[in-house]
Amino acid sequence: MAVSVKDVAAAASVSVGTVSNVLNRPQRVAPETVERVHEAIARLGFVRNDAARQLRAGRSRSIGLVVLDVRNPFFTDVARGAKRRAAESDLTVLLANSADDPARESSYLDLFEEQRVQGVLITPVGDVSDRIARLRTRGITAVLVDRPSDESDVSSVSVDDVAGGRLAVRHLLAAGRRRIAFVGDPLLARQVADRLDGARSAVAEVAGATIEIVPTAALSVLEGRAAAQGVIDRNPSDRPDAVFAANDLLAMGVLQALVMIGSVRVPEDIAIIGYDDIDFAAAAVVPLSSIRQPSELIGERAVELLLAAVDGAVPEQVVFQPELVVRDSTRRPG
Repeated sequence: MAVSVKDVAAAASVSVGTVSNVLNRPQRVAPETVERVHEAIARLGFVRNDAARQLRAGRSRSIGLVVLDVRNPFFTDVARGAKRRAAESDLTVLLANSADDPARESSYLDLFEEQRVQGVLITPVGDVSDRIARLRTRGITAVLVDRPSDESDVSSVSVDDVAGGRLAVRHLLAAGRRRIAFVGDPLLARQVADRLDGARSAVAEVAGATIEIVPTAALSVLEGRAAAQGVIDRNPSDRPDAVFAANDLLAMGVLQALVMIGSVRVPEDIAIIGYDDIDFAAAAVVPLSSIRQPSELIGERAVELLLAAVDGAVPEQVVFQPELVVRDSTRRPG
């Protein structure tokens, strides 16, 4: 039979209320009493029914995190940072993968709402302003992750992707590249559109430089390979001399395809730069230049904003600046 709070109270010669205070509000109890109750808990092997406690409180000790693609190491790092910061506040992060599917995203938000989580961190597929407003009426705070908020009453943590796109292409232009191919569809995500806007602004600064879009159906390695194959099939005089991929997964796919074909050299014929600076970038057969986002810090800061909002703080929009990481895929030959 499971040991109850009453059993602990009897063993420690205190009231049930005192045991409850020791478990939930120990600062209200004399230190010697706290020690006596904990000794009784250890001796009896008592395990608290946390689910029942959360039900009575009307709020769980969990935070929901919805990401676009859990296979992308960038989001894995964001989740790692969020979990680390949440653990410091005795909270658990429940990770959900929307797979860039609005219906799946909505289903997870329904689930988190039913579980009465403390709050939700979300990288949305599209516009979720109405859904965030609904969560708020249920007492659930939401924070946008890797996406700036257009609403002053919603906190967000993001990176200046326009600046990141500009940084990437300015680097390619400084290396003497003039025919830039942007691999990725701006309709896939706001982040991709912002990176393209930054790339275009950089190209506009240099006479004779051009940029073209090589659209992809997803932000994946396979789509990067397919995009590269289309480039390889062109007449050499029609090929770009540099590729700026919307993320590192696409960049890795482009790099793999070019290396496997062997007739197009990286970076001599085509330089490649990605975005995110995932761990695999440095370990590629030709180490990949990339635009680094502080992925784990994004997750940590998102949890901090959520906790602050729960305590009544004014919503805040945090924007980090990206960083250029130069490796062999864009270095000047020789």
